[in-house]
Amino acid sequence: MEFATLIEPHGGELCDLIATGKASDELKEEALGLPSISLTPRQVCDIELLLNGGFSPLKGFMGRDDYDAVVDSMRLSSGVLWPMPITLDVSEETAAGLKEGDRIALRDQTGLLLAIQTVSDVWKVDKEREAEKVFGSTSKAHPAVGYLFDDAGTHYVGGKLDGVALPTHYDFHDLRRTPAELRAEFEKDGWTTVVAFQTRNPMHRAHKELTDRAAEEIGGHLLIHPVVGMTKPGDIDYYTRVRCYKRLLDHYTHDRAMLSLLPLAMRMGGPREAVWHAIIRKNYGCTHLIVGRDHAGPGNDENGEPFYGPYDAQEMVTEVSEELHIEMVPFKLMVYSPGIDGYKPIDEVKEGEETLSISGTELRQRLADGAEIPSWFSYADVVEELRKTHPPKKQQGFTVFFTGLSGSGKSTIANALMVKLLEWGGRPATLLDGDVVRTHLSKGLGFSAEDRSTNVQRIGYVASEITKHRGICVCAPIAPYEADRRANRNLIEQSGGYFEVFVDTPLEVCEQRDVKGLYAKARAGIIKGFTGIDDPYEAPTDAEIVLDSTKYSAEECADQIMSRLKEEGYLG
Repeated sequence: MEFATLIEPHGGELCDLIATGKASDELKEEALGLPSISLTPRQVCDIELLLNGGFSPLKGFMGRDDYDAVVDSMRLSSGVLWPMPITLDVSEETAAGLKEGDRIALRDQTGLLLAIQTVSDVWKVDKEREAEKVFGSTSKAHPAVGYLFDDAGTHYVGGKLDGVALPTHYDFHDLRRTPAELRAEFEKDGWTTVVAFQTRNPMHRAHKELTDRAAEEIGGHLLIHPVVGMTKPGDIDYYTRVRCYKRLLDHYTHDRAMLSLLPLAMRMGGPREAVWHAIIRKNYGCTHLIVGRDHAGPGNDENGEPFYGPYDAQEMVTEVSEELHIEMVPFKLMVYSPGIDGYKPIDEVKEGEETLSISGTELRQRLADGAEIPSWFSYADVVEELRKTHPPKKQQGFTVFFTGLSGSGKSTIANALMVKLLEWGGRPATLLDGDVVRTHLSKGLGFSAEDRSTNVQRIGYVASEITKHRGICVCAPIAPYEADRRANRNLIEQSGGYFEVFVDTPLEVCEQRDVKGLYAKARAGIIKGFTGIDDPYEAPTDAEIVLDSTKYSAEECADQIMSRLKEEGYLG
């Protein structure tokens, strides 16, 4: 089989791993007799950029030598600069059935064949080491670290790829360009100097001003290159963002800017990620990249401390600039000056001069409240797109997610809350009680740790769909594990409000209330793995509402929740 040749690492030709013609047909036929792996959404993003050359010079998921070198020194084993591990993670069970030389079919979640991988090595990952060396932290508050510990498989499978097809996309066809296609378009249009703007957020007037200035500074053109793969949990969905970018594009001077989408799964890796973004943009044909303050930073840890310094990313890109073959344009924080009715870099603001700005948090609050968003901050057509998918809180869906020991009173309180929500009216409300879910949604599941996690995350999925469609969902499982509750929070908060309610009832009180005798059976060893007895309950530390059912009646507890929902604006 013949494939395009891998040429130079950064700044040279691209590696194209997709077979065509007879070679492609042979791969499809071969795949019929091979074991398959169904890729996760993050792996699908990674394989698309491996196959289309966006991750040049990589020719597949990293083997052990490249992985170790990247983790330790930001370089492949060949010495070529590469800051981020690109790995195929699998379960221990899957790994046990693989060995060097095996061929495996890699498919998306619909079964579409994307590539065949030749296994070079299989190894168990040291997640603590990867988290500390790559992301500088083992805190699960960091999105990539949380993913690594809670979602990623225990083993990595390295090996080169024989590509069959890129993942299928049904949206924004005119904006999805491979690196080769984008390079060709630059050449056709005569764009020889191009600065890329990396973003995972909507763009407003300040972004328009800074990108205009960046293009003028380099004497070239602008590529707005937003990430439409995985970003940070809670980010605005990319469909809304892309509609905003398309509206914003109309405000640039003709032939100044172009919009193209990047199917990247971000790791929010700060300095390392900035270097990674630079390499990717060079592969897409850009000559410059705007690197912002706290570029690709995930924010603060659980103690309120930032994971990375504000200029760490710019400093790291500067350190390796000679190897990147792409130049950095430092982000200039732009602020609005009423005196000139325009924007200027913050370092040009004179002492005592009035300036105005709106933070991302304040913008989200204004959208949630239905408040005015001033014209000096954003364009009316951009705001219109945001309001389509981010209505005021009183029109949004939300989930109230109870957690607590068996016998804590959560089901009784949840039922009381449901009655009060139905009395209030205005939106459909659904109760997903633990026992009812076990009868229908999770019938057949046992009570192992794995089955309990599956049950709770199924509840979370249904709740997210109800919330997405602007309904109200009340959930009342035990939900003993923090990782499952956090996964549900991350999923549901993408679509609306989320209120975790911890019914904090002492174990001895729960046992006294136990009319079914379950605790007694658990203490006698008749029931195994019972939460609170011989299986742990991980009490939440960040619940929005904590209730004491020993001091207040079920109705009083429900009233406390209703008061909080009203205060937050969800019951207007």
